[in-house]
Amino acid sequence: MIIPLPSACSATAPCKCCGAMASLFGAVDFEKNCERRPLPASGVRIHYYGCPRCQFFFTTAFDQFTNEDFRRYIYNDEYVLVDPEYAGARPRRDFGVVNRLFWNAKPPTILDYGGGTGKLAELLRTAGYPDVDTYDPFVPQFATRPAHRYHCIVCFEVAEHSTDPAEIFREMNELLVEGGLILFSTLLAPDRIEPHMLDWWYVAPRNGHVSLYGRAALENLVRPYGFTLLSFDNLYHVLFREVPDFAKHFITNG
Repeated sequence: MIIPLPSACSATAPCKCCGAMASLFGAVDFEKNCERRPLPASGVRIHYYGCPRCQFFFTTAFDQFTNEDFRRYIYNDEYVLVDPEYAGARPRRDFGVVNRLFWNAKPPTILDYGGGTGKLAELLRTAGYPDVDTYDPFVPQFATRPAHRYHCIVCFEVAEHSTDPAEIFREMNELLVEGGLILFSTLLAPDRIEPHMLDWWYVAPRNGHVSLYGRAALENLVRPYGFTLLSFDNLYHVLFREVPDFAKHFITNG
């Protein structure tokens, strides 16, 4: 496989979340994936760095990729082999999360940021959510950036796919109304994972997992916008500056 990646890497790289110098941990084959599917080795080594200050783990291998590069080499017809839940099971599960949280009051408007096939938005509209849009630059049907702001942005399993984490949180902040809420998911790195980081199943370049976060990394990213970061567990998180009325029944510390 010929992938347009840098031919060499440095021993350190600036952390994309806090700016500290991150050290090279090592490399995994491009075909390493979340399903632990034994795909034939590509021979392409993807190097990952770890930040000692905020526990952000990342690769710079794809930093120069265009959207078309991602579509060709990662989000292609074989992507379903390494992420079989992408089209159906995950949107249904995320719908369940949203519906359980907003059982008492529905946000007036919702944007599914990085919403893939649009299935989650479809499920929400069917369930009576009044105004739901999808935005995903990798899906031509939903690639146009919204022109207005939303009361609630949901962003499930997107942050780990971004080569520029600061940009996606900046953009979500721009698309959020003042007093709105962001509900997102990304799996936080376990404590003291550093010696075993490359064995972690979430380190998966074939899935496009290029940015992996500790809690301090997320806090650094959202601090410029004055957000409070609240985590329900190590996967689901919310951001808000003030608690909107539609979320007061499940956020009690605001």
